[in-house]
Amino acid sequence: LPAKASSRAALATLVSGVKRINGRYERFLQRTFPRFYALYATFTGGIQALFVEVKEIRKIKLKMARQRLSAHQLPYREMERLRQVRRLPPQRRLELSGEGNGRGAGPFSRDVIKAIPIGVIAIPPFANFLVIVLMYFFPRQLLIRYFWTPSQQVEFLDAYHAIRSAVYPEVVESLALAARSLPEPQLQNRLQELCAKVQRGSQPHVAELYAMRSLFSGPPLGLNKLPISHVRALSHVLFLTPRLPAFFLRYRLRSHVLEIRHLDRAMLRLGLAQLSEEELRAACYLRGLNSTHLSMAECRAWLEQWLGLSCKLQVSEVSLLANSMVLLSLNYI
Repeated sequence: LPAKASSRAALATLVSGVKRINGRYERFLQRTFPRFYALYATFTGGIQALFVEVKEIRKIKLKMARQRLSAHQLPYREMERLRQVRRLPPQRRLELSGEGNGRGAGPFSRDVIKAIPIGVIAIPPFANFLVIVLMYFFPRQLLIRYFWTPSQQVEFLDAYHAIRSAVYPEVVESLALAARSLPEPQLQNRLQELCAKVQRGSQPHVAELYAMRSLFSGPPLGLNKLPISHVRALSHVLFLTPRLPAFFLRYRLRSHVLEIRHLDRAMLRLGLAQLSEEELRAACYLRGLNSTHLSMAECRAWLEQWLGLSCKLQVSEVSLLANSMVLLSLNYI
């Protein structure tokens, strides 16, 4: 017992000494390099947020095991948090160009795995300077969203949306071409008019889209019948790699869109009024809309439209939901 007490005392003394040295180092940074210190503060805050999220995920997993729940039975925030750690963030999907299937193992997402080397580097007090250098020169390449400054978050999300929105006109054009294959002239005209409306810069009404839901259940607009070029374009919208065989592309796209559909129902149960500004923006961005420069009222109004469509559609009509990510986002505001 005396030996254990002595070891604990020595450890406490060591920890106290490290904290004291680190505190002096932080004050030195703040006085001498204020811009670097701002990045350092972002990093330390990100580390704390990351560990909090890992703990929360563990709690959710334990709850699911004890109550024998599936992810789709969870409340919205828990379901969304679980989705975030199972999916690669947008920038990693684009950079990896097809590695993996976007799912992690357990609560340790690839976000966490990617953060481990940075965390190891930052353990010695003065090694934080190297982390700050990495944050300064390679924030998008080496860091995950927890370590982005607010201005970087806007900048990077704008950049990633620009990449995916480049295929939006292609999706609309593909729908217009597919309309020619519809057997009934009336249905042809209705879909072609809707596509022309979007191409002219207008946004379709949810009622217009819902009225055509039956067209997206089978050929030529069902998810399993769309041309592979159309499926690849929709994969870009969800930041999924398009460089996979057709079967896997369709499977992954269907899986991701159905997951959004489950989230939509959980969000509706919670109520949009309960979402924070950050949650509103993230929900819009996930569903194809660049929300970085929109007001909360604009985000909420768009999500109301989206939920008005999504929560009425059947599983067999998932193709309409995937295409609506483009149709409802392209000309909003």
